[in-house]
Amino acid sequence: MSKPIQPIRVMLADDHTLVRAGIRALLEKLPGVEVVGEAGDGREMLKLVKLHQPDVVLMDIAMPGLNGLEAAARMAKEFPDVRVVILSMHHNEEYVWRALNAGAAGYLLKKAATTELATALQRVAQGEIYLSQEISTRLPKNFLLDGIAKRKSPLEQLTGRQREILQLIAEGQNTKGIAEVLKVSPKTVEYHRMKLMDCLNVHDIPGLVRFALRVGLLPQEKLVTG
Repeated sequence: MSKPIQPIRVMLADDHTLVRAGIRALLEKLPGVEVVGEAGDGREMLKLVKLHQPDVVLMDIAMPGLNGLEAAARMAKEFPDVRVVILSMHHNEEYVWRALNAGAAGYLLKKAATTELATALQRVAQGEIYLSQEISTRLPKNFLLDGIAKRKSPLEQLTGRQREILQLIAEGQNTKGIAEVLKVSPKTVEYHRMKLMDCLNVHDIPGLVRFALRVGLLPQEKLVTG
């Protein structure tokens, strides 16, 4: 007697509650898929992954505090058996190669059809890499073979902590707020900010925000203005 096929255990991470609800409703209609949790940001997602041990995480890029790309990079180190599929509205090559470079196993556009969502989950759960059809048809043939390995993002010159601080600065957090989020001292934040500025040769906060926007660390729709 053959063993029953185990469902693909999926976790969602998106900072929009209604978006999560819509995606969850779609997933729950797919045969062989079980939704085991959902998170509103990258940090919460990492905690829940440790708790629920999903097979696949469907994750947005633009989330506050810790975005999907940084969270994917941490996932690759801390939970290498969990497959990450970036679910995004952004279809440009920059985001795609950064996602795969961070360790994501797939990149799916939010406007993709439900059938493609099902295909993506099945493929990545089987150990493959999946890119949305709209994206894969526009990429060079050698993109997955050597494009990722050879190309370097401007962010790669920064440490993970520096990238976290850069995102929080761009989101409008002050030194005290960043220290509370990262659970470090304000002096530690100031030290990392100084090293960050030296590394980028950018020596004011507006310049850091412009850099974060330019490299896609903080999409324009997430920019906090006051």
